[in-house]
Amino acid sequence: MFRYALRRAAVCRLQQYGIILPSSHSLHKVSNDTIYALSSAPGRAGIAVIRVSGPGCVDVYRNLCPTKPLPKPRHAVVRTLVEPGSTQNANIVDSDAMVLYFPAPRTVTGEDVLELHVHGGTATVRAVLGAIPKGLSDGTIRYAEPGEFTKRAFLNNRLDLAQVESLGDALAAETEQQRRAAVRGTSGELGKTYEAWRAQLLLARGEIEALIDFSEDQHFDESPAALLANVRQLVGQILQSIHQHKDGSQRNELLRNGIRIALLGPPNVGKSSLMNQIVGREASIVSPEAGTTRDIVEASLDIRGYLCSFADTAGIRAAEDAASPSTQDTPVGAIEQEGIRRARKKAQDSDVIIVLASVETTTETSRLHYDAETLHLASRAQQCLVVINKCDVLNTPTLTSLIHDFQHSVLNHIPGLNAANPVPISCLPTTPESPPPSAPIVQTIHQLTERLVQSFSALTSLPEDMQHLLGVTERQRQLLDACQGHLEDFAAEAGDGDDSGTTWEPDVVLAAEHLRLAANRLAAITGRGDSGDVEEVLGVIFEK
Repeated sequence: MFRYALRRAAVCRLQQYGIILPSSHSLHKVSNDTIYALSSAPGRAGIAVIRVSGPGCVDVYRNLCPTKPLPKPRHAVVRTLVEPGSTQNANIVDSDAMVLYFPAPRTVTGEDVLELHVHGGTATVRAVLGAIPKGLSDGTIRYAEPGEFTKRAFLNNRLDLAQVESLGDALAAETEQQRRAAVRGTSGELGKTYEAWRAQLLLARGEIEALIDFSEDQHFDESPAALLANVRQLVGQILQSIHQHKDGSQRNELLRNGIRIALLGPPNVGKSSLMNQIVGREASIVSPEAGTTRDIVEASLDIRGYLCSFADTAGIRAAEDAASPSTQDTPVGAIEQEGIRRARKKAQDSDVIIVLASVETTTETSRLHYDAETLHLASRAQQCLVVINKCDVLNTPTLTSLIHDFQHSVLNHIPGLNAANPVPISCLPTTPESPPPSAPIVQTIHQLTERLVQSFSALTSLPEDMQHLLGVTERQRQLLDACQGHLEDFAAEAGDGDDSGTTWEPDVVLAAEHLRLAANRLAAITGRGDSGDVEEVLGVIFEK
């Protein structure tokens, strides 16, 4: 009974200060103007879609189709559109246009919506757009501002801000994986989760505020410390979930901005040849002369729906390196040193590293040419592949023995690479005249690409029940960071005390303030509730 009374007092206090608002209340007013705009892409097309939203939709229809009744809601009809004020056949702006009428509130904007599917010629679209405002009083209809349809959907509670951002990502998606991530964010699951967290924090804060107000007048069954302990348990659960959402944001950023892949290795192991084979064009200069790549050569492409950015780097070697005949007597000059420095920096910034070694043969023996530093750089990457190039000259037993010795004598002694399975390849171009590799275990570039896709999936995939977390954007992640900081401050304030054994009483006023700040950061994600900076981000988001 006490808990119920305390919760009721908390809700009343928060409503008194305007923190918990009635569900019908909106912080933003929706304009009564009727707006219209071309909703399909500009330019010549078979069909163009013009959308009208607002209280004047029916008047617009009656002006364009004065002799025809209003269509049944959500039923497509074919109509001849005429210029308002003219007779039916005097000035036809479009014949055989398809018209749909959607009455509020179950529409994309929450208002009455009229859609005109007209012929997509430039002149026809211009004529229809010019005819829509005619015959209506000034100030009641106007052309929509950028993103205004989506903004009205938000203001009428058809979308939350998280869904709006995902909608923008869906429109901007260029690869299949970007599209899938964006679609997962439009479900509204994220917004519901953040609103549920915010509601819990507000009620918890309300209980603490009520405790402050009534502690001198009431006898409480729970001490302030016990009440804060219950809230601290709730905060701990939210913090755990925030970590999962931030992980989803990091994976989403990889899908949105592209996965960065660096090709590392000593000079003349075939990095540039592999780069050209993967991207399908001559992006890098290929020459038997070692050290032809001095600067970073980058190329972007779509691999199985993943946006990727490949970087061909300078061969890494020390000034005294004499491991390869091709570099034995060549000093490391200033330009090559700068190229090596940039290669190391690119490796540190990459998500996936492909580290190359190569087969070198003489008349007497065969061995692997590799660089120990590049192997250690690759071991620190999130994902790495060890690739052995120029395997086309060896037979299966010899190549298998070389790879086995390389694994046991080198890779097994490098943390992070002890489970690596080297991929033997050949970068020789495939032609009908070129003989196949002597060793059937040599993999094709296509097979290597499939291995890369597995690495991409490991970086970006989530369990089925957490797929919606891929819709978390960078803006949301930053706000979650801020929310996490405030919740950790609350947990510290509401702690069990120090190790000295002294009695410690938490500052409930300060604890309540930490909850308020955390709830505000969640409100800024969805655009709902009491968040002072929501208005600042609305224009930027909707215009996108």
